[in-house]
Amino acid sequence: MLVLGASTVHELGHWLVLRLLGARIQAFRLTALGAELTANSGRLSYGGELLAVLAGPGANLAAALFTSLTVPDRWPEFIGVNLILACFNLLPIRPLDGGRAVKLAATWLAGPGAGDVAARVVSGLTSSILAVLLACVIYQTHGSLWLLPPLFAAAGMALSELHPRKMVYSF
Repeated sequence: MLVLGASTVHELGHWLVLRLLGARIQAFRLTALGAELTANSGRLSYGGELLAVLAGPGANLAAALFTSLTVPDRWPEFIGVNLILACFNLLPIRPLDGGRAVKLAATWLAGPGAGDVAARVVSGLTSSILAVLLACVIYQTHGSLWLLPPLFAAAGMALSELHPRKMVYSF
């Protein structure tokens, strides 16, 4: 229930900024990584879209701060879940908010080609580091097998991001 509440806060953060910037929400769906809003962001600048992407983790951080200042003794789990959700979503791994933020920031500063390359490299390196850290934890704990799915997911993401894509030419 706490995760659902924190996820709702997260998506409301995205929704609010998108609405304030004039974007139209097209769809809401649940995915393997959580909830996902689809918006018509074609009218948004790179800066506006970056603001909308960071609004979800920002809403989680604001909820954690507000809760810790107003009712810290009664809701420590809600504070923790919001902090974890914000930090997880800020990982610079695509398709998380952090990975999208890297792409948008690089695109805004250096153009679309640079945004794609930056997002792929940063996402691949971060996924590689995460996979190594998870493997180390599994080794140190003598087999925490519940960490195998995230290890395989991180390793798969690293391979897909860092593996050179085949070039397709059409004439």
